Amino acid sequence: MTPYTGASDGAIGDGDLVTDTGVLDAARAWLVQDPDPSTQDELSAVVAVAASGDASALALLADRFAGRLQFGTAGLRAELGWGPLRMNRAVVSQAAAGLGRFLIDAGRDRSVVIGYDGRVNSDVFARDSAEVMRGLGLDVTLLPSALPTPVLAFAVRHLGVGAGVMVTASHNPPRDNGYKVYLGGEDDGSQIVPPVDGAIASAIEQVAAGSVADLARATDYTVAGPELLDAYVAATAAIVPAPALPVDEQPAVVYTAMHGVGWETARAVFTAAGFAEPAVVPEQIEPDGAFPTVSFPNPEEPGAMDLATARGAALGADLVIANDPDADRLALAIPTGDGGYRRLSGNEVGWLLGWRAASRAAAAGTTGVLAASIVSSPALARVAARHGLGYRDTLTGFKWVSRVPDLLFGYEEALGYLVDPQVVRDKDGISAALELLSLATELHAAGKSIGSQLDAFAAEFGAFASGQVATRVDDLARIGEVMQALRTTPPASLGPLAVVSTTDYASGVDGFPPSDILRYDLTGEARVIVRPSGTEPKVKVYIDTVAATPAEAQALVDALADAIRPRVS
Repeated sequence: MTPYTGASDGAIGDGDLVTDTGVLDAARAWLVQDPDPSTQDELSAVVAVAASGDASALALLADRFAGRLQFGTAGLRAELGWGPLRMNRAVVSQAAAGLGRFLIDAGRDRSVVIGYDGRVNSDVFARDSAEVMRGLGLDVTLLPSALPTPVLAFAVRHLGVGAGVMVTASHNPPRDNGYKVYLGGEDDGSQIVPPVDGAIASAIEQVAAGSVADLARATDYTVAGPELLDAYVAATAAIVPAPALPVDEQPAVVYTAMHGVGWETARAVFTAAGFAEPAVVPEQIEPDGAFPTVSFPNPEEPGAMDLATARGAALGADLVIANDPDADRLALAIPTGDGGYRRLSGNEVGWLLGWRAASRAAAAGTTGVLAASIVSSPALARVAARHGLGYRDTLTGFKWVSRVPDLLFGYEEALGYLVDPQVVRDKDGISAALELLSLATELHAAGKSIGSQLDAFAAEFGAFASGQVATRVDDLARIGEVMQALRTTPPASLGPLAVVSTTDYASGVDGFPPSDILRYDLTGEARVIVRPSGTEPKVKVYIDTVAATPAEAQALVDALADAIRPRVS
């Protein structure tokens, strides 16, 4: 008989060794509590085949019932499907009940606001969450339609609730969905961090020991009115000054929502702030959970912005901007002068927005702190020092960036920017787009461009360059093997540069909690950082250099990438 690690009573993942019979019992127990007819039908079909002794069906059941999705600081995120290791109505209902019980048991404000994007089942998962948490007696507000993640993050603070839930998988593959949690009160609308994630996970596990069918549900929750979105639009539009040029003289812009929910909100913000409405990529402007024109709806992925840049070339656009599907990230492409476009890296956009924030603070005589994740470019620290501002490195994840005290501006190289912490305590691709429109318009009025501003940055602060190496794995164990090999046999040099020092964050460094991160500081102020991805099955390498010219800095990045790639493959 086929061995399987799991449990036969529906409380999957307790580590007991059971047989094919136990696998079938676990699947049947799941069927009884699954509230979704579609996943019930799919699982029922597999169970029927497995019950006949089919080895492939039994193996599939064993795989799907070998544990359950682990709730962490990123909440939940996985492919849609049946069973406790996929995103589905049963798993989401358990998560909602666990979060609700955490709020009650921890003595937090018993109120929550719930948002959702345009992915498959996002609206269904949001309504399930609203019903389950209302069934626990919480005050629940559901956003009225599919809206960007920044609107939900804004709503947590604007409504003064105890928690917020956003149903989204952000820029993950099309078949994924997820569950992101924010906290109000002393957390001020930021995403959860330890030890709260562990406490919520424990509450979810307690719920999962019972049946989803036994959870109380209620439908008398509140659906937010249009005034909530209006408040976000007004607050966001107010972060920039009036445009430096009238609408008909502003730079030409192309925008894509990448089949996500960003467009209607972004358009309202741009209009309220006095900027011209961008031209759009019509094939990608409406929410569509199938993502028909992109295999991977992440603006960082090769090809994801091809339709947008083609539209930009056809219209002679000065800027091409893209939000990811839930509009918390922003990508920017600028003309290369030969009819093509170059997508700026997240670091380049971060430099420009950080410089703008620092200059604005200096002009106003205000103080504060600039912050970036440790895998982002060290250039922002130099900007802060030149303007007499504080600077903080944080762990990866905007849950850390948003919590920096006295924050003026923060960013992550993965296209995440926080341009006004007083409005949203999370990355916001719409407000970042507005800041870039404002900057581009000011530069245009002076006969300059985003490209010339990057040249000015290099002249002022040094020619920085950055790059990445990412290795996707099929077996998650490979990630641990790569990290262990680097620890066991650390490099003495990488490419043309010697390793000056190695920092292992596994035991906690400089006040950081223990993290699976390795950092190599090299000669010439270069740096290489290696870590597992927090949201994808990848080992990621971040490379940063600084040199006399951008070309020299980029050449060093390329040489370091070639040197580290074999070690992480």
